[in-house]
Amino acid sequence: MMRHVARSDTSEVEDTAASRNDPAGDDGSNGVLGEDRQRDVTFHGRDPETVAAPAIVVGSPTKCQARTRLYRGGRLAEEGFALERISDHLADGDMVWLDLRDPDHEDLAVLSEEFGLHPVSLEDAVAEHERPKLDRYRGHLFLTAYGARFDETTGKIATSELAVFVTPQALITVRKDDGLDIGKVTERWDASDDLLAGLGAAGLGAGCGVGYLLHGLLDYVVDSHFEAVQSLDDTIEGLEDQLFAVTPQDMQVQRRSYELRKSLVLLRRVVLPMREILNTIMRRDLHYVGEEMMPYYQDVYDHVLRATEWTDSLRDLVTSILETNLTIQGNRMNIISKKVTGWAAIIAVPTFITGFYGMNLPYPGFSERAGLYTMGVLMLACTITLYAVFRRKDWL
Repeated sequence: MMRHVARSDTSEVEDTAASRNDPAGDDGSNGVLGEDRQRDVTFHGRDPETVAAPAIVVGSPTKCQARTRLYRGGRLAEEGFALERISDHLADGDMVWLDLRDPDHEDLAVLSEEFGLHPVSLEDAVAEHERPKLDRYRGHLFLTAYGARFDETTGKIATSELAVFVTPQALITVRKDDGLDIGKVTERWDASDDLLAGLGAAGLGAGCGVGYLLHGLLDYVVDSHFEAVQSLDDTIEGLEDQLFAVTPQDMQVQRRSYELRKSLVLLRRVVLPMREILNTIMRRDLHYVGEEMMPYYQDVYDHVLRATEWTDSLRDLVTSILETNLTIQGNRMNIISKKVTGWAAIIAVPTFITGFYGMNLPYPGFSERAGLYTMGVLMLACTITLYAVFRRKDWL
């Protein structure tokens, strides 16, 4: 079914480039996701000029790139049609998908005219660094989510912001960049179009079809979270090997641990709110998810829970690695101090003997070879004795 096809899909990501801010804010805060406005590094999908090419609108009235799809009777009927035709299709009872990449306020005016969306939701759609959330307005839902990608080289998490409008007859996606590969989303829809066709054949209305499209989109976003957590887990396993390496790598382990801990904190802020988003969407009084789609949403919700729990456990593991690294450093320092003290004690005895025999006072064997021999034998005997005792007590 749809889940098995979707889960095998793997995001193709190429290089990284400076774009969006680090979505960093308090876990329980509202409003914007990032407070310090430091620029983050986003990731990129395939070529935005060619991905999902049949759906790209030619001659769009918007300055940004737009994609459209039309579904009629549970089947894909048309792609890449003009935005001016959206109203006619909605009047005919068809289902529409519209995607805008990095739009401005003027571009989003098209949404207001065609779909009658709330001005506050339009403001949130163009605002950067919004916290993942789901808002309910009269006639539509608005949600914000983030795709995630982990860079194993730098140990950092990159995010890609996504805003989504959900109406009974339309799904509208607003992407701030091309990090979220929209081509993968359309491929996911097409891979299981038999379910959508079944909903259309059952005469359940366009709203059930919107629930199908929204599921494929959220499933892809959650998959990116899951893949990021899995990559972090693999990296942390390698860090554990470094922790107990024969050659000490204290600074590398400590630096890498802090990088991974920061990435896990950021990832948790992206993943944790998805539980609330899925819970709200699955509410039956919203009528956006029919009974036929409920098991698929429940499956996505289970993956959100797994990703959240996995992230929390990895945070605890990284904290344990940091504490263990400090403990190992302390133990190693104690061993070094013990050995240095033992050698200092061994050297102190010959120093004492040579100091005694170096006095300018007569003593047994003074100015005689017997005195020199006696001093040498004493130093050698004491040194060997102390060395043997310290070795037996594991002080050296």
